[in-house]
Order: sequence, then C-alpha cells, then structure tokens
Amino acid sequence: MGLIKRLERWGKLALAVAAAILLWRPGRRARANRLLANARRILLVRIDDRVGEALLLTPLCELLKARGTATELDALVHARCERVLRGHPALDRLIPLDRRLLVLGPVAPGIRRLRRGQYDAVVDCGNWTEPSVTSAIVSRLVGARSAVIGPAVWPVSHLHTHSVGPRRDTRNEVSQRVHLISPLVDGPPVVSLSFRRPQVGARLQPFLEELRARPFAALNPGGRLEWRRIPPVAFAAAAHALIASGVRPVITWGPGEEALAHSVAELAPGSRVAPSTDLDELAAILQLAQLSVCNNTGPMHLSVAMGTPTLGLFLRMDVERWGHCHAPHRMLDLTPVIDSGADVAAAVRDEVSRFVQTQRERRAATVHRLEAP
Repeated sequence: MGLIKRLERWGKLALAVAAAILLWRPGRRARANRLLANARRILLVRIDDRVGEALLLTPLCELLKARGTATELDALVHARCERVLRGHPALDRLIPLDRRLLVLGPVAPGIRRLRRGQYDAVVDCGNWTEPSVTSAIVSRLVGARSAVIGPAVWPVSHLHTHSVGPRRDTRNEVSQRVHLISPLVDGPPVVSLSFRRPQVGARLQPFLEELRARPFAALNPGGRLEWRRIPPVAFAAAAHALIASGVRPVITWGPGEEALAHSVAELAPGSRVAPSTDLDELAAILQLAQLSVCNNTGPMHLSVAMGTPTLGLFLRMDVERWGHCHAPHRMLDLTPVIDSGADVAAAVRDEVSRFVQTQRERRAATVHRLEAP
C-alpha cells in the first residue's frame, strides 16, 4: 500500500473514531434492544458502486422479507447501483444515496429525509476485512434512534448498537453477509443471489428468439478489473469445448469490451457475439442459457442470481470468499495454472467439457425423478 493510500485509510479511521464520539448517546443500546425485539421497518445500507456488491445484498433482502408481510424493507444504495436492485420483489423501497453536503451530517438533505423514516433497525452491510467508514457513519446518522447493526471491526463498530462478529467456519462472503443480519433473522446454510424478472424491450426480442432455437452457453470474457480476467485464448478454448459438445457459445460483453468479445469469436469460429445489452438484457440472455462461463466479476454474480449453472474462472482472488461453491455452480482457481506456466487454455477446455457433462447428467436425473411413478 502506497503512502497516500495509507494516509487516506488512517484519515478515514480517525474520522470514524471522531464520529463515534460525537454521535454517542446515553441509553441508546437499551432502546435498540427493545426495537430489535419487534423490528418492523428495516433499512439496509450498502453504498458501494459495484454490481456484484449490490447483488450480494439480495440474500439479505429475501430473508428479511420472509419474516412476514408486516416487515417493511428499504435499501439505501449508491446511485450507480440503483439499476441493479430496482424492482426487486423483496424490497419495498430503493433509495439512491443523496451525497450532497454529507459533511453537514444529520442536516444533510439526504440524511434528513431518511431520518424521518424512523426505522426500527438499520443494517450497515459492510464486511469484516476493511471497515467501510462512510457506510457506518451514514447508518448511524440515519438511525439516530434505531438499532444499528454492523460488522464488529474497529473502529466502525463503535457506531453500531449491535456489532456482529464474523463466522469462523467459512470465508464465503454470501454466508458472512447473511450472518450479519442474525440479530434479526436466522439464515439457512446456503443462500443464493436473486434478481428481478428481466424487463426486455423489442430491440432484443429477435435475438432472444434466435437463442431459444438451439442450446447455447453464455461466455463473458470481460470484467471491470483487467487483472482479474482470464486470457482471451482461454475463453476461446472454452468456446471450442462447447462447440465440440454441441452447445453454441454466445459471447456477451460490457461497456468497452466489444473488441474483446470479437477477438474471442475470431479464435473460435462458430461462436456468436451478442449485441450490446443493458443489465436486464444480459440477465435475459443468462436466464435462457444452459450454462455460463465468466470471469470473477459482476456478470458471474448475475448469472448465479438468474439460477444459471455458472462456471466462474478466478485469478488471484479468494475463491471460497467470493465464489459460489455450491451446485449447480462450479468455481475454478486458475492462479496455480498460470503461475506454473501450464497451458491455461487446456485447463479451461477440459473443465468446460466436464461442466457441460455434469449439467447434462443433472438435467437427466431431474427428468428421471419427474417421470418416476
């Protein structure tokens, strides 16, 4: 970590300490305990601007809404992530954070409006590895008279009334985030992501009809961070494995990635490059796919949220923490392959072939169970 980054980090931590001192009130914990006992109005706070992080909020939404129809559930998110959670069936209201004049604290325009909501519980949906100072302060300001739940990590835990320690039996981020709301609800051992029903206009309908005509798999070779991307030749190898298995590869892409998508298609004749898509259109393609192959990025989480069997390809990231290591999905860490100088394309080709076969066996077993007397 460079000097400027270290100074910035310590400045944020000092801000959290100062905020905890300034915002401390006597008797707050006792009142929060009473509110938690029968919490009805709940606000989730996640103001990160990444698609994947917004999708990681959805298991919490599902579990909290399942508490009963009396629960009113809102989410406060980054303005750029409103598109990810807009229309989610478990949310009553989605609120983009108004960042104007946040330095004014409780009288900032966005904070002042939210304080009028008088939430019983506010959940600071951060994690335990890196304190999210802004999220914790916003949660405390909004929930001035609320129970404020968040991760037990110094110093932001001093801004919560109920700090939750991490689970020690798993590093999986979804499981940890679900554990964060344990003061409100007990979560099952495996919880998946979810997404709204995709809203697709007339522009993409002819392409979707084309996809319905024959089995296909979605390949997404891009990603927001280039250092997380597997080389294009490896995605071309995945496409070759799919073609050999009788499954057509359809290559999807995000902003600035069209050239990358076409480069993979040129290496794997028989592949189809999808047109440009927004988030709902990409979700509709993934929903129709027999399976998907993605880098560890937002489209991987979206694929899982759509229930599509997903092969996630990881590079220099913790698979157990950020992956979805439960059926029907499969996560593959290619870091050892690349670091050893082995043939990454061959490794991906073999894994895709196995994944296709596994999904066929899974579908056959499902049909057999349905047809059994």
